[in-house]
Amino acid sequence: MSDKVVIFDTTLRDGEQSPGISLDPGEKLEIAEQLARLGVDYIEAGFPVSSQGEFDAVQAISRTVQGPVVAGLSRTQLADVDRCYEALRDAERNRIHIFISTSPSHMEHMLKMNEDQVLEAVRMGVARGREHTADIEFSPQDATRTPLDFMLEVLAAAVESGATTLNIPDTVGYGIPWDYGDLLTHVRDQVAGDYVLSTHCHNDLGLAVANSLSGVRAGARQVEVCVNGLGERAGNAALEEVVMALKIRGDQFPGLETNVRTKELARTSRMVARVTGYQVQWNKAVVGKNAFSHESGIHQHGVLKERSTYEIIDAASVGQEGGQIILGKHTGRHAFADTLQKLGIVVQGDALNSAFARFKELADRKVQLTDFDLEAIVAEELGTALEEGFVLDVLDVQGGTTGMPRARVVVSRDGHKSEATAEGDGMIDATCKAIKQATGIEAKLTDFNVSSVTGGIDALGDVVIQLESDGMRASGRGLSTDVVEAAARAYVAATNRVVRAKARIPGSGLDAVRLSEVIP
Repeated sequence: MSDKVVIFDTTLRDGEQSPGISLDPGEKLEIAEQLARLGVDYIEAGFPVSSQGEFDAVQAISRTVQGPVVAGLSRTQLADVDRCYEALRDAERNRIHIFISTSPSHMEHMLKMNEDQVLEAVRMGVARGREHTADIEFSPQDATRTPLDFMLEVLAAAVESGATTLNIPDTVGYGIPWDYGDLLTHVRDQVAGDYVLSTHCHNDLGLAVANSLSGVRAGARQVEVCVNGLGERAGNAALEEVVMALKIRGDQFPGLETNVRTKELARTSRMVARVTGYQVQWNKAVVGKNAFSHESGIHQHGVLKERSTYEIIDAASVGQEGGQIILGKHTGRHAFADTLQKLGIVVQGDALNSAFARFKELADRKVQLTDFDLEAIVAEELGTALEEGFVLDVLDVQGGTTGMPRARVVVSRDGHKSEATAEGDGMIDATCKAIKQATGIEAKLTDFNVSSVTGGIDALGDVVIQLESDGMRASGRGLSTDVVEAAARAYVAATNRVVRAKARIPGSGLDAVRLSEVIP
């Protein structure tokens, strides 16, 4: 077996299926370019047949991103396979990832197909894929709840039809490490052919990473992962955890390596968190804010003497650099741009002007700004520019211990301004109600989270708001030293995402399907 473990990143496909995440082509491309810098082997860019917007995103990544193989997801239907290839055809290297459900529950309730029909669909779909490209991955969806004999028959049919990678998805997170490992060993022993065995594990029981590593020990040489463990329900195996487990525990995985540049892990994690609106929990392994922090006096004493006493990972090796760049209100444009470039953020022209203006505005209120502040400011400004939707022009709030909190807002869109005033249970509630009136977008606030980007009394407030409208969820993020202003910015950003998502509903006229119904 190969000593190389292929990292197949599906953040842009399975990760985007997390409730409330809706990425436009520009945002997907931004993440894809960072994934290329990270050094993943495959980027699953999306599910092209699901909508025109999804097709456009996969096509843009195929035409732009260099290095990783670009993959697209497809059902076994021939039209799906052809559409997937159309989106991928301009990639430097491409892969079509074909799937169909094989568990009794899925075949009965979703597909309305019997075993013979599923086998025929596999043969036809995979063979059609091979007409387009030599790199075909096949997944029997809900594999861990599929009768073993039938799954082996399906996998053998896929290999005979031209599949070069066999992925064994634990679609509903049902697997247990030793059982999942045994399953992959059995597949490797029983299914003849020249193929790479792959894992795709969900985290419903909190075992996605453990199952993935068990699969690697059983002979899998591809692992499907998402940055920050994003994905349907409880998410997928976290890229950063799988990669560092293989690296740190080489004694358990002798000779196995990945191409991932681990120093890019923290930056990749932060970028994905900012763009998706899904914050990384503080105690998240490898990339969490507290991953290299110590509260206990005993731990602190040990770490001060020798960091390895309580840290098994060198923080610098995953991009958690200790020294932070400090900028203030006297910083000039050149130093600002140069600092961003050193952080791996390249912005020019109007985007730079917009980010610099926002930086100066916040620097006047905050004595010092760190590199984390800068990354957040640039992400917020670029995100606002990309949306081309409502812009918050004026926010005026009144509150205190007497009287009803009140907010007045003025928002603009395409040169037209709208003003509204509202009262609420607090200044943030009043502000959100006023913005809702001013924009005219009917949406229900389903989640509100506030935190600080950095420490100190003058820290930037970081607010993430999730809205629901007509069954769709969208998240928005806002930053300010004033938490009410941050909430207003977040609400406007979420509103713009709702508007953008609704605009994409008409689709392409193809056999569109909900992403959440087709995950392998």
